[in-house]
Amino acid sequence: MKLSAVFLAACLSCAHAQDEIESSRPNLAEPSNVVGKGVVQLETGLLLERDRGGAGRERTLSMPTMLRFGVSEQLELRIESDARTIRHTVEDGRRSTEAGYADTALGFSWHALDAAGGLPSVAVLLSADVDTGSRAFRGQGVRPNLRVAAEWDLPNEMSFGLMPGVGVERDASGRYRYGILAAIVEKPLGERLSGFAEVALPQIARGRHGGTEATFDIGGAYLLSKDIQLDAMFSRGLNSRTPDYAFTFGISIRR
Repeated sequence: MKLSAVFLAACLSCAHAQDEIESSRPNLAEPSNVVGKGVVQLETGLLLERDRGGAGRERTLSMPTMLRFGVSEQLELRIESDARTIRHTVEDGRRSTEAGYADTALGFSWHALDAAGGLPSVAVLLSADVDTGSRAFRGQGVRPNLRVAAEWDLPNEMSFGLMPGVGVERDASGRYRYGILAAIVEKPLGERLSGFAEVALPQIARGRHGGTEATFDIGGAYLLSKDIQLDAMFSRGLNSRTPDYAFTFGISIRR
């Protein structure tokens, strides 16, 4: 909660941007545009994940939060965390609860190319998770990842986004590399409402490192004003290595 309060205070200190807000929430695929010079944007929400396997089941509630600060018209800095996290586990009839704070990620997004002809709008995103969280949710050391977000305009005001990437993670067996991939189709459903469908693979890895995680996501966003957006998304896990389903709703505020 303290992290969110700091983010909100920073948002209220900066000037308004002129066009409609574009948020990186709630899907995995990132936008190819940045927020703009001098703009601060807060994106936060609640995420509930549920998973059932064998004799056990798990429910996790977290508060994914991101602060985006525009350094120039092509570059923004980012601070991101799942913030307060609570995990309830039932295994062989025994119940347990873990609560604390997730790690923090630091990074940037660079808008590299504008759309032109058949070429997409492109951004390059580099970030690194740092082991700052509570013991139950803390990773091991610094874990960087690199992603490229590309967006194409389609007929009927639709758009298609593709985000490949690669990252480095650590587990009990040491460091390993993993892939990232997300593909999304978006369409306006009215003057203020838009919807999307996405296939997301946040981790593509060998089985000994947790295997590949995959979801099908569907959701939408609603503009309360040009600077405030509400969003919601439902995710269904596509394999046994992914939570069975997840639901998130949130808000993005730009100042």
